[in-house]
Amino acid sequence: MKQLTVELGERSYPIYIGDGLLSRAAELFERHGIGKGSPLLVVTDTAVGPHYLAALTEALQSGGYRVATHTVEAGEKSKSLEMLDAIVATALEAGLDRKSTIVALGGGVVGDLAGFAAASFMRGVRFVQVPTTILAHDSSVGGKVAVNHRLAKNIIGAFHQPELVLYDTATLLTLPPREVRSGLAEMVKHGLIWNASFVDWLDANAPKLLALDPEALQYGLYEGCKVKAHVVAADEREDDLRAILNLGHTIGHALEAVAGYGELLHGEAIAIGMVGAAKLAGRLGYASEIYDVTKRLLKRFELPVQLPAHLDTDAIMAAMSHDKKFKEGRMVFIVPTAIGKVEINKSVQADWVREIVDELKGES
Repeated sequence: MKQLTVELGERSYPIYIGDGLLSRAAELFERHGIGKGSPLLVVTDTAVGPHYLAALTEALQSGGYRVATHTVEAGEKSKSLEMLDAIVATALEAGLDRKSTIVALGGGVVGDLAGFAAASFMRGVRFVQVPTTILAHDSSVGGKVAVNHRLAKNIIGAFHQPELVLYDTATLLTLPPREVRSGLAEMVKHGLIWNASFVDWLDANAPKLLALDPEALQYGLYEGCKVKAHVVAADEREDDLRAILNLGHTIGHALEAVAGYGELLHGEAIAIGMVGAAKLAGRLGYASEIYDVTKRLLKRFELPVQLPAHLDTDAIMAAMSHDKKFKEGRMVFIVPTAIGKVEINKSVQADWVREIVDELKGES
């Protein structure tokens, strides 16, 4: 088992990464002060629940915890106020109180949804992340929790840090190949923003990661989580540095919104967005290597680099105007300045972005 710590003073918390950790859930919960006097609520989805809900529930119950469960439909559309309402109803029916804990068992959608339920239920209860996707190695760390609005992704949310992140790598073995690829996009992102040598390692180990080689997977997740933990510790509430984690997300979130939260998986949309950011780097005078390496690496992971041609450019631009990174009529972009380095550019010209969106429709 590998362990990292997100350093946030009194609110610091560990990330555990290893095989078979679900069976140790009660031990690890108790180690970090999750009490047994009030019931827990485990939130999962229809894709993950059939595989792992019983195992987690049984592990917790055998350790003396009282456990209620709530299952939502798998997919981005469950990150909604309607699903939040349903979770709160289950929490009330199960007798959760202010000393209860909500546990997210699933990928980024479940983590965001259950985390926002924890942040808002009784003005905030404790929260544990149990990620079951590769994508969630990014979203499960850092305390950003939210639901979507029909006009914008993650626009209704909060900062609510978990008590711990319990990452059982055995749960990744049941992921569909497309979900594996989508998750690896965020791993690539962590290298591109922070660590050029990790980018080289990813390039060399792409086949192993796609095949879910246990050793490669554990190392890649550890390195990705390490980048996220370092950035969050330096800037918890995204006042400055943390924004670099949004490489590819300005275009990517807009694509998800316009496509209706279903046509493109999150990692697929972010991959296209990272190619767009690399194109923007070229317009700003940075080395052409950035675009070449970014595109080649994403293709190594069998991720899309082309924006679906049927998505309307005007609609994409309108969606970007609703993004939290749109300020005072200027577009805020995370722009790569070299492999492993980025800048926060708060004055990107909208006409450049429009041209890049159209260019992305012709990528190959």
